[in-house]
Amino acid sequence: MKTLALNKLEYEKIRTELERFAVSYLGIAHIQKMAPLTQMKAIRNKLNETEEAKTLLQSGASVPIPSLEGVELILDLLGTGYVLSERDFGHLVQYLRSCRQLIQYMAAKSSIAPTISSYASSMHELRPLLSEIERSIHAGRVVDGASKDLAKIRKKIIVTEERIKRKLDSLMSRYKGIMQEHVVSKRGGRYVLPIKKEHRKAVSGSILDESASGQTVFIEPADMQGLQMELNHLQADEVREETKVLSDLTALVEQYQYELRTNADTVGIYDYIIARGKYAISIGGRNVDLNQEGFIHLKSAVHPLIGSSMVPLDFTIGKRYKTLIITGPNTGGKTSALKTVGLITIMVQSGLLVPVAEGSHCAVFDEVSVDIGDGQSLEHALSTFSAHIRNIRDILQTAGRSTLVLLDEMASGTDPGEGVGLSIAILEELFQRQATVVVTTHFTEIKNFADRTAGFENARMEFDADTLEPLYRLRIGEAGHSYAFVIAAKLGIPEAIIARSREITEAGTTRSIAAYSHEDSSDTEERAAEPTPGEYDSYPIEGPDQPLNDKNKEDEAPASSLYQLGDRVYVPYLKRSGTVYETMDARGHIGVMIQQERLKINHKRLKPYIAAKDLYPEDYDLDIVFESKENRKKRNLMKRKHVEGLQIETKPE
Repeated sequence: MKTLALNKLEYEKIRTELERFAVSYLGIAHIQKMAPLTQMKAIRNKLNETEEAKTLLQSGASVPIPSLEGVELILDLLGTGYVLSERDFGHLVQYLRSCRQLIQYMAAKSSIAPTISSYASSMHELRPLLSEIERSIHAGRVVDGASKDLAKIRKKIIVTEERIKRKLDSLMSRYKGIMQEHVVSKRGGRYVLPIKKEHRKAVSGSILDESASGQTVFIEPADMQGLQMELNHLQADEVREETKVLSDLTALVEQYQYELRTNADTVGIYDYIIARGKYAISIGGRNVDLNQEGFIHLKSAVHPLIGSSMVPLDFTIGKRYKTLIITGPNTGGKTSALKTVGLITIMVQSGLLVPVAEGSHCAVFDEVSVDIGDGQSLEHALSTFSAHIRNIRDILQTAGRSTLVLLDEMASGTDPGEGVGLSIAILEELFQRQATVVVTTHFTEIKNFADRTAGFENARMEFDADTLEPLYRLRIGEAGHSYAFVIAAKLGIPEAIIARSREITEAGTTRSIAAYSHEDSSDTEERAAEPTPGEYDSYPIEGPDQPLNDKNKEDEAPASSLYQLGDRVYVPYLKRSGTVYETMDARGHIGVMIQQERLKINHKRLKPYIAAKDLYPEDYDLDIVFESKENRKKRNLMKRKHVEGLQIETKPE
């Protein structure tokens, strides 16, 4: 899956949290390489591993995972000619003992963790190697019994050191009166006497050092030099013999190099699995059912990085509908719901148990595509809208039946009318490709589109209008709104302004404000009442319209014949499209309906878009469809009078 989508869903933070539960460098390496899988069988196997690890941990016993301290360096140095040190062998002994303990532990737990306990069968106890190291090295030192020659040398060293001690005692008695202190020191590994400077010539020997004050000189007596030389030779022999023992042990370790690496790899796998189990316990993770049909059913799900402070999310998609439109106020939890669904999906596909209730289902997707956040970039000069479009372009390149698409705040960052049209067109394309899509939005047009389109469903985040507090509960099957008027009223906006806002919104006159600012006074003489419901349903969706006819076509015919009743036209200065409800009058004005608002616009300000013959059936009576309410009332009144007149004439005398 794409790194951008994983980053948007904060997958890296999950890795970081998981690393806290690993104890070995190989376990951490597995976590760092962790990524969502796409094969359902492999995912199910990993989920079962994690479930078994969780069961082992909850049984009360601590799983003895070796820490592999120092083992990485040892394995890297084997076969290079390097002789392992006493410290290296100390790490190796601890490693071999831990591996043996892990093998025994897993053998005892095969009944409750059959899958992961079987991995221990590939490990090796290496008893001969462990015994030889323990025989030769103890407490970080090569023992006397490591070799016969080493034992002899150390005995000679003991004898020589005893002779030196007796000789020093004799010398200290002889020079007691001229010694600065009655102690024996060492300089450069050689025994010396601290003699007062003025008596230095009284002692036969070599001056090896003097004190900082210059009052004391440290002299190696000539009587000691022979013994000292003998001790130095013996100590050199000891080092050579110790090196020989270490070299022989290193060669023995290299014979078991394959087994040691196999054990280390298995320990890394165990560490990774047990870390997943520990993490599952920490977040209350559970196993889920899997499917490849795009069906997601989450019960009481919470975002793993938010935890118990989040209101549990109940979420379903993939059966009756494949696209879900989530609406609600700002900070109401829409984006959190979106991220929760996406993160839980990729966590499950990574073999992690997730914080949901029993009976939850997750789908396996080949791709999870995400557009969350505005993605503005000063460096690349990208606006919010441009960033969204770049993301959606990339999504459309790969979206298909096995794709989960998460889109946050569709139609934001640009003109609402054009953004809504573009958004709906994108949703239609994703639906045609059978992708599973979850969208958050504030726009009523998108909600209305979902309400009347098969395969789409609305949902809303609940909101307490009395307290102005979001409830963070998702209710599927209902369209919500942004509560802008309620919040504004609660925060002190005058009631008159709130009432006027509702009037403008309900009348659909928002766009007429822009029209007033651009049109001549003669263009706005006629603004008829809004059309009745259903009167404008033949073209319900306003999109990012661009005229398909070029300017040359407009010049080919007079405007009176170019614009006919029912034609779709484009209004450049408004950047909107509308429908001709009245043909051109003597002053060159044409009646155009834009979002249920009737405007008079000069024909020079219009561009042809879609002819009426391409929108309506041939037998469709456009005169009846687009006549004003006033004319309709007059026509109905005349018809009623005519019927009543006929009834009077036919009434018997």
